[in-house]
Amino acid sequence: MKMNYFVVGTNDMCASRAFYDALFEGEGLLSMSPSARMTYWIGEGFAFAVARPFDEKPATHGNGTMVGFCVGTKEEVERIHALALELGGTCEGAPNQRGPKFSAYVRDLDGNKLCLSD
Repeated sequence: MKMNYFVVGTNDMCASRAFYDALFEGEGLLSMSPSARMTYWIGEGFAFAVARPFDEKPATHGNGTMVGFCVGTKEEVERIHALALELGGTCEGAPNQRGPKFSAYVRDLDGNKLCLSD
């Protein structure tokens, strides 16, 4: 079994799309919006999306919910973490060695928690 895709909620599609377009720039991902409420970034073995909730209630981040991205190297963890902060994200854990992985944690503009690891 493998993960099919991951979706996080947003209350501002334009701001979310700008944040993730910049965060994923240069990764070779295709961005597509099948509807006004959802945007996907798709690549080989990768599918991530932001969406305005189907029930039309405000999007909220899940307490304990986190999306992990393997970005390949320590340098990429540091670069993408810094980029996320420049884009308006907030730090949830500076780049550091944590167990077997070098990782960092950020929250996006809607408070969704992301992990970046080597």
